[in-house]
Amino acid sequence: MSYLSLQALTCKVGAFDLKDISFDVGEGEYFVILGHSGAGKTVILESIAGLHKVGGKLIFNNEEIMHKAPEERSIGFVYQDFALFPNLSVRDNIRFAGRYKTIEDAENLFEDLVEFLGLEKLLERRIDNLSGGEKQRIAIARAIYARPRILLLDEPLSAIDPTFRNAIMKFLKDVHRRYGLTTLHVTHNFREASYLADRIAIVMDGCVQQVGSANEVLSHPTSLKVAEFLGFKNIFSTALIDEDASQLFSIDPNDIMVSKEDTLTCDYRFSGTLDECMGIVDHFKLFISVGKEQFFVKIIKREHEGCSIHRGETIYIGFNRKDVCYL
Repeated sequence: MSYLSLQALTCKVGAFDLKDISFDVGEGEYFVILGHSGAGKTVILESIAGLHKVGGKLIFNNEEIMHKAPEERSIGFVYQDFALFPNLSVRDNIRFAGRYKTIEDAENLFEDLVEFLGLEKLLERRIDNLSGGEKQRIAIARAIYARPRILLLDEPLSAIDPTFRNAIMKFLKDVHRRYGLTTLHVTHNFREASYLADRIAIVMDGCVQQVGSANEVLSHPTSLKVAEFLGFKNIFSTALIDEDASQLFSIDPNDIMVSKEDTLTCDYRFSGTLDECMGIVDHFKLFISVGKEQFFVKIIKREHEGCSIHRGETIYIGFNRKDVCYL
């Protein structure tokens, strides 16, 4: 059942337009909005938060909230740059919501946030000299202290050292679960989306292109535009595998089998010419011409140890029907 529903949402910010944004978010869901910079992801979050004048409908818990002021929407917002108050201590930043609303069980919530987020030693410090990771934890604590029912995260990993990315992603999941949140997370990073999301909306040029489970969207794009955005390789006409077909398909480089002999047992088999073989740490990248098309193939080095083949030689490749992604 929908907890938050965006229905044909439109918004104009300067020269940028959101166009008929529609998707539903379930209660307790970790929902990721994925797209390039400038696609409109942040504008969607700001529209949900009530920071822009918008058209369409915005339904939260079966109630139209378009008319409500931002502070009445029970939404916490963590911006990409964290937007902390430099003139306040860490303690006062976290407790800022208490200045304009009554916080239920405020002391216990504050103590739990400080302990869980490891902020004990930072409480009396000012914001200026804190690290990106520390600022992020404080911004999240401040947002949760207001007891939101929905948490909006705008590129929360963009200011974080890549070395700590995995730890921070786990941390975000833990926060989401511990405080019973419904979370909308904006990113351009496929890995983030894959790890964190229950469901994903892909946004491009102010439009929603595809919505579905994380696995469905990342593994089965429904259009060439989405497939190219996700970095899909080996996009060909289905005429290559079905003479009567007239659409496109893609095959993952990891799902293609390779042999020096014509011995492969799979649904689709081809002979080709090796154009290039690149050794990359633990795998090989092969570029193989089949007629006018070129396949990109990835194979694990340990599975082909001692096997050598040279540019210009014939090589056989194949894949199965179940691995084909139709676009």
